[in-house]
Amino acid sequence: MILTPGIDEVRAAAERIRPYVRQTPLLRAAPTKERPELARGLRLKLEALQVTGSFKARGAINALFAAPADRLRRGVVTASGGNHGLAVAYAGWAAEVPATIFLPRSVAAEKIAKLDAWGARVVMAGEVWDDSNRGALQHAESEGLAYIHPFADPEVIAGQGTIALEILEEAPDLDTLVVAIGGGGLISGIAIAAKALKPGIRIVGVEPVGAPTLHDSLRAGRVVELTSLETAAVTLAPRRSEPVNFAIVRETVERIVLVEDAEMRSAARWLWREIGIAAELSGAAAVAALLSGRYQMMAGERICAIVCGAGTDGIG
Repeated sequence: MILTPGIDEVRAAAERIRPYVRQTPLLRAAPTKERPELARGLRLKLEALQVTGSFKARGAINALFAAPADRLRRGVVTASGGNHGLAVAYAGWAAEVPATIFLPRSVAAEKIAKLDAWGARVVMAGEVWDDSNRGALQHAESEGLAYIHPFADPEVIAGQGTIALEILEEAPDLDTLVVAIGGGGLISGIAIAAKALKPGIRIVGVEPVGAPTLHDSLRAGRVVELTSLETAAVTLAPRRSEPVNFAIVRETVERIVLVEDAEMRSAARWLWREIGIAAELSGAAAVAALLSGRYQMMAGERICAIVCGAGTDGIG
């Protein structure tokens, strides 16, 4: 049986995490010099300004603070492409619980330094997230640690869904939400909450061309595992999603569009030049879908793109 959170769990998460996360700005993109026709109908949810630099703090805080104290006694462990690890490190720091983060060797050195700053123990394991995750699961079992999955944990999903509560409270007239996809935790939580509050709203997912995990799974009608990953957006690049995310996405997401790394980099540069927001490739993915025309805006369509992670890919 697949356990999926609902709107009640998302609302409970919002109350639980309130003292530990920021209500990030929902910014009108207009006016802009470049692509003013796109900016007119566009809002940006700036999760790049969230604690630790991404939306992941919401899910990690919710999962950790919802867990029974005895489950956390020996500490927590997770595997991450970087952002979820930072969030779990922050949650562990906030709850005074030791955190161990397994990372693939492709993670940027600056994220490893940030993990050290939050007091987490870092273990490098494997070339991609899936390799690191196997190591994290083995470590959790052998050491008796609580394991927090970055995108399939129901409490993590509910935490990410709090973004939709904030967006639709401030802008209830929106037609479409555009959301980057890695494993699917962010889009799962947002879709659950947004569809409960406004059933007619469109949810559009965005994945890299080089890591079309849920795109290919939907086409196959089941969760598939990619044989290769070819993207620099490592936080959007697990080899496979999980049944809970697949089920939610299949039910609630209108479609998934694919963007090239170059298009994400171009979008990150646009965000820096026009908005003054420093985004990593994954953080710019939703905007890339719009700027590149992979998602064609309709006349008068009111869109919110989630700028989900901070970074320096658009600077310089």
